[in-house]
Amino acid sequence: MTFFVETNAPDLGKPLPGGTKGLMKYDFLIDSYETERVKVLSIWSEFNDADLPVRPLRTDPRGRSVQEQMVHQCVSEDAWFRTMLGIDVGVPPLPREETRTGFMRRYAEDSGKRLAILRQKEEHWWEEPTTFFDVERSRAWVMTRRLTHTSHHRGQQMAMLRMLGRELHSNYGPTADTGGLMQNHAPTIYAYTSVEALLQGEEGGGHKLPLPGPGGRPVTERPDAPLAPGIVDDAPLQRTTVSPHRR
Repeated sequence: MTFFVETNAPDLGKPLPGGTKGLMKYDFLIDSYETERVKVLSIWSEFNDADLPVRPLRTDPRGRSVQEQMVHQCVSEDAWFRTMLGIDVGVPPLPREETRTGFMRRYAEDSGKRLAILRQKEEHWWEEPTTFFDVERSRAWVMTRRLTHTSHHRGQQMAMLRMLGRELHSNYGPTADTGGLMQNHAPTIYAYTSVEALLQGEEGGGHKLPLPGPGGRPVTERPDAPLAPGIVDDAPLQRTTVSPHRR
């Protein structure tokens, strides 16, 4: 599978015991996790270092800050894999220094180890029951739930990037900044070509692929709708200090 290019068909032939290759019913979950971890890192790369303490509404502590979103992703995924899937990468889930690049490198390393372990699992492992909080579910069910959980929080962070007025590279497909709507044949442009390029680029100050912008084409399905006051108009995003107990 090629990172960041979703139009490429995934290679469903995985190594099986004995060195042979074949299809496994739950390969799609492994392939999905492989791309989901990349999407998490890609969104984190779109923030600036100074964005970490920003929360959706300055006076409302219920909305996680960017830093707290990163903490939650690392801690939550570690807990689900350890307690529900029995996969422990054997290291603390948080970086020693909670910087943006620190979170990205920690998550890239840990999720890469989880991916390698998942690739060794056979079909019966996915179908065996495990404990999901207070109920029993199959491991395949838990993994599906984990993927949607991650996607949910990533969507929240993408909304925050728009409220901050940032450009967005592709995460699933075209964005307003890659050319607009899919039906207008806007291209899919990812920020980086691989996880390794992403980490090196961000640690070097940022070297994302350039974005063409919409080029005068519509970027939404209702471009002529009257503009209503937005969140930023009513309550601007502001940076606040994150108290130690919330880290």
